[in-house]
Amino acid sequence: MATFRSASTLLSSDGTRTPGTAALFTEPGRKGGTPPWAGDFRLANGAGNGPKDAVGRTFTLELPDGRTGKVVVQSLKSGKGGVTLALMGQDAPPF
Repeated sequence: MATFRSASTLLSSDGTRTPGTAALFTEPGRKGGTPPWAGDFRLANGAGNGPKDAVGRTFTLELPDGRTGKVVVQSLKSGKGGVTLALMGQDAPPF
């Protein structure tokens, strides 16, 4: 199971950039299939509450080295640590 944690950016279809930290992981893929991947995206301080109506929408996750991956927001949690989005990856993992 590959893991990744780093500062990243969520890009919406309208070009809005939301900075934060992504913590991603992959699971073993089926024979010959693309391994599924998922993770959390914690918004950076000062990023506000994140994208409006994000749950169910598709975003592009941009990693620090320029690699990107498409993600769908599964849920949004608010707490002491700030706002965290649960992500489900599409296609091949970018890490």
